Amino acid sequence: MTDEKILSLMRETPTNGQRALFDKYYNYVFSIVNRIITGFGSQNDCEECVIDVFASIMMKMDPGDDISLRSYIGTVARNAAISMRRSLASKNGACISYDDENVAEIAGEEDIEKNTDNAELADLLLGKIGELGPPDSVIIVQKYYYNKTSGEIAKMTGMSAAAVRVRCGRAMNRLKKLLVEDGITL
Repeated sequence: MTDEKILSLMRETPTNGQRALFDKYYNYVFSIVNRIITGFGSQNDCEECVIDVFASIMMKMDPGDDISLRSYIGTVARNAAISMRRSLASKNGACISYDDENVAEIAGEEDIEKNTDNAELADLLLGKIGELGPPDSVIIVQKYYYNKTSGEIAKMTGMSAAAVRVRCGRAMNRLKKLLVEDGITL
């Protein structure tokens, strides 16, 4: 579901919109929170922080605003997790200073937004490959995911290696058309 559809749902039927927002962004928020809180709190602390993030978003976000949901949610999650980390650190007697060299761990080098985008793109791509149906979907997955040769795929599918190569080329053309229909260009 696109962000525009989620915002529209939140305007029309807030409960359904909030559910869609939660379903789409839960893993994204959890990964941000978990990365920041790890080492300072328990799994329950992470889950509590995730719930706090969504509660804050539901109460403060105006679905009529023209915003980037991913950026807004990521910022709220990061700030809430840092706040939770500070709170947990103070309970444990630890002190976190901005000058501390370990603060760099909070930011991390992992680009969660990019990873999430790549995961969504991979899900979409696998869905489109599945739409091709067997044996085309099997050929494409075996060739490009498992790096199998045409001969190896031929043994698996009961076809000749030449037939596998021809079907693979045709399947790739069909896949490209399906992706272009969804606005994705290679």
